[in-house]
Amino acid sequence: MKKVIVSRVLMLLAVSLTLVGCGRSGGSNVDSATGWEINAKEGGFQYNTKFKEQETPPGTVFIEGGTFTMGRVQDDVMHDWNNTPNQQHVQSFYMDETEVTNQNYLMYLDWIKQVYPPEDENFRKIYEGVVPDTLVWRNRLGYNEVMTENYLRHPGYGQYPVVGVSWIQAVEYANWRSDRVQEKALQEEGYLKQDSQYEATADANFSTDTYINAPTQTFGGNEDILRGGRLKPQTDANGEEINVYASRQTGIISPKYRLPTETEWEYAALGLSEVRSYNVYRGRKKYPWDGQYTRSGNRKVKGDQLANFKQGKGDYGGIAGWSDDGADITGQVKSYAPNDYGLYDMAGNVAEWVADVYRPIVDDEFNDFNYYRGNVYTKNAITEDGTVKIVTTDEIVFDTLPNGKVVARDLPGEIAQVPVDEDETYLRTNFDRSDNRNFRDGDRRSSRGYDDFEEIEGQEEVTTSKMYNSPKHRTEVDSAGNMIREWDKSSKRTSLINDEARVFKGGSWKDREYWLDPAQRRYFPQNMATDYIGFRCAMSRVGSKSKSKNKTKN
Repeated sequence: MKKVIVSRVLMLLAVSLTLVGCGRSGGSNVDSATGWEINAKEGGFQYNTKFKEQETPPGTVFIEGGTFTMGRVQDDVMHDWNNTPNQQHVQSFYMDETEVTNQNYLMYLDWIKQVYPPEDENFRKIYEGVVPDTLVWRNRLGYNEVMTENYLRHPGYGQYPVVGVSWIQAVEYANWRSDRVQEKALQEEGYLKQDSQYEATADANFSTDTYINAPTQTFGGNEDILRGGRLKPQTDANGEEINVYASRQTGIISPKYRLPTETEWEYAALGLSEVRSYNVYRGRKKYPWDGQYTRSGNRKVKGDQLANFKQGKGDYGGIAGWSDDGADITGQVKSYAPNDYGLYDMAGNVAEWVADVYRPIVDDEFNDFNYYRGNVYTKNAITEDGTVKIVTTDEIVFDTLPNGKVVARDLPGEIAQVPVDEDETYLRTNFDRSDNRNFRDGDRRSSRGYDDFEEIEGQEEVTTSKMYNSPKHRTEVDSAGNMIREWDKSSKRTSLINDEARVFKGGSWKDREYWLDPAQRRYFPQNMATDYIGFRCAMSRVGSKSKSKNKTKN
């Protein structure tokens, strides 16, 4: 009996000492370096000490990062030599389980139309710049008007992947989606008024970057929205309100949606977990599924096609009925089984834009971690009074693309961006300029040309040996508003590759089996669209690499 009492006393003493040692607010709310309290009612440092892990964003699946061999496994019948095997490491990220659908994109168009009414001449070019090009379906020797007129908007095609979208439009959609998802999260956490999206106007709407850097200017400074949520701010010892606006420290503001990098896309498409044997992969895969064939070997569905692609000349789907792949053009998303990551249509249906600028080489000698070519670093524009510059309805920046399309670069409510300068690059070793698309490939500083050359200012045509001497078409708007288009008629161009050529991956409904290999890579101008290229979004993961706390060790 005495032993039991002594044990209980010792246990009580240990608990008491633990509580005293932790301080009045518990160990999680005390800074381990200073002993000062975190999240004190009196004010001071505020931080989310209860954050566990990033929630899976809407529409995505988690892809745990790792090391893999990027590159082709099939014979190089095109003789491109543009993706020889190389070892890469990818950080964990999230990716859309399907391609962005017509219904998804129509919601974007509807929001643009509501906030920037196209009947207003100031906003007309904004809406026109984001509408997909439905004329991509036309063929001079084919009747495809039913798709031209119906594919984007008819509900019969609602769950089909959107096409006719350029790389630029895909990036703008991802930016818009980021803001809408973040706006909803802030509503749910009580920071914003519920259903604030219905009150958005051209002069007053939500931008994540603006909310982080200048929250009082979000929604045009409308406090009814900014402080109309259920969350009641705290007051510090001086009676000043704190925690009025969410910050990155709250853990509520997540990374942005974006296009996946080429390395991420290929890694995700392969779904290598099904060919893993302990700590090695049993070779590289030919398709997103295991095996060497495009038909299923599963007993219940044996012989069924595993993707939507062109099976041969004049054969876009097979004979009607059994053995038909179920689609002649694109197909409804989730029509075929997903790969081991839970991703649908990583082969077939539509090819997909990725973020990278195209180059024939992957420079793994310089970098083999989160490889990506296309970085253009910018920073927030600052006004004379030291605050960030918010774009107004009178300061919308439009850009005329080489194909004559006009797109808005900065929209009202967003923070204007400018290139980084010497303030950020001086004496740095990791980057020294804003535009890095051409780094170590094709520029005079890092590549050897075929012959010596000299650029002479004022001459229209200069003999050049630049590796990427692509056509330069001239398209601009004169002072009267007329479009001037001039084709580059030079006979001395050596390539179609330039800094506006973007990679697209995966086979499509229009491609033969060869292109279903995730390692295949092609390129297309970032300002143009086709009837066989769509896209899906990705988001970086912050925090732990894995979602599994107790992983089995091999």
